Amino acid sequence: MTSAAGFAARAQTRDPAAVAFYDSFNDRLARLPATLQPDVRAFYEMNGWRPVWNAERRRSLLAAAGRAERHGLSPDDFFGDLERAASDPAGIEMATTGAALTYARVLAEGRVRPETVEDLWEMQKNRVDLPAGLNDALAQNRLVDWFETLAPTDIGYSNLSAGYVRYRRLIRDNGGWPAFRAGPNIEPGGSDPRVPVLIQRLVAEGDLDAAAGARLASMGNVYGPELEQAVRSFQTRHGLVSDGRIGTGTQRSLSASAEDRARQIALNLERRRWLKREVAPERIEVNTAAAIMVYWKDGRPVHSNRVVVGSPSNQTPSLEKQFASVVANPPWYVPASIARNEILPRGPGYLASQNMYISNGQVIQRAGPNAALGYVKFELRDSYAIFLHDTPTKSAFNLAMRQRSHGCVRVQDAVEFARLLLSPDPALLAQFDEAQATRETKRIQTGREITVRLLYWTAFVDGQGRVAFREDVYSRDEKLAEALGIAVSLPKPVDDGRGRDADDVGP
Repeated sequence: MTSAAGFAARAQTRDPAAVAFYDSFNDRLARLPATLQPDVRAFYEMNGWRPVWNAERRRSLLAAAGRAERHGLSPDDFFGDLERAASDPAGIEMATTGAALTYARVLAEGRVRPETVEDLWEMQKNRVDLPAGLNDALAQNRLVDWFETLAPTDIGYSNLSAGYVRYRRLIRDNGGWPAFRAGPNIEPGGSDPRVPVLIQRLVAEGDLDAAAGARLASMGNVYGPELEQAVRSFQTRHGLVSDGRIGTGTQRSLSASAEDRARQIALNLERRRWLKREVAPERIEVNTAAAIMVYWKDGRPVHSNRVVVGSPSNQTPSLEKQFASVVANPPWYVPASIARNEILPRGPGYLASQNMYISNGQVIQRAGPNAALGYVKFELRDSYAIFLHDTPTKSAFNLAMRQRSHGCVRVQDAVEFARLLLSPDPALLAQFDEAQATRETKRIQTGREITVRLLYWTAFVDGQGRVAFREDVYSRDEKLAEALGIAVSLPKPVDDGRGRDADDVGP
């Protein structure tokens, strides 16, 4: 603080309470969390070290706090202690500022640091000057509006937020849905005593409308075609094989409670708050939990592909990097760990059969139709050897669980996707097409910056406005929930394909 004596002398004649607040400022500041103290100090410096909270401003603050549920948050976590401080005017002043700035920080940047819950997280974080923002909001009497600007406002967050509110209402009004018990598979055309519970479950989340549910329930335990269609909708929404059979994977997803799914949505809202709000209008986004890639152009999603991403033991990290160039017919410079553990032990015969050779201690696979990188590689700058690429192993794209690579992202129909990216410049596209025709290895610059974002969303809103879920194959929901103090019990994923092919050693 500056000019302490002068301020105290002036304040003495006007407001003894201000002098008392000033004199006790440092002591009260020290009682706040150390990470919060710089923001509180900066805020009061802007306000001449004077109290700022009156009854009207506190009402506005509590009105903003009343919207916390939209963000998967509880207002009590931030403002629950204020009533206990009400008997001490100086104490409630500082406590109110601390609560306001803490809540603002969570909305703007998230509650936990992403690096503490993910092994490698390298994306652009959101950053906001909260003391200045709070000061301006109070001065302009727009506190509620300011808090609403802090959380993401994109459609992905807004729709997921609305989904969270729907699940919470479902829990409050109906207690969620009845528990579905695991048991034998339920086959289409069969009969099972769990069918009435199944119907209630599907109606609750909108896979079956209420009128149809009531009609089907009157038919007893029959698992008929109409109910099977609703189950297929459920399976698609959960990233399962949409075959209408209620087997192990579908039963595990059905067993999740409404409370657990609501908490899973809250975890994904937290993840979205970590990210910088401004995104490139042209970008490639890969959801590693869903193994889906979406290409955005001019701020709109224009193309999507299935992808294969890292297995649970070789997870694709959360990265945001610039897309630099396309390599037609790329050779593969095998990472040392893959070469040491999976290739070299098989001997010279295996290397020859895979068109591989050793140069200066590096295992290299020549370009060709059976090369691990296929016919095209999408290079990222400084990406820890993580990149997007084609693959000769196409069958994995048909699986529901596509987390089975060494960490890189294999793109379905990769050659056509490369042509789409290069199509704005006919000369570049012609170079690529010529290289594909001659099977020449050729690097082609894109001529513009395209951002690639590798994300992990286990809950998101689908094209029909329903919340879609994916099981926590990387256990990141579990780790984040622990950091947030949220108790959650999510179904374990079921691999619908056989384990990694022993001959599939690609990245």
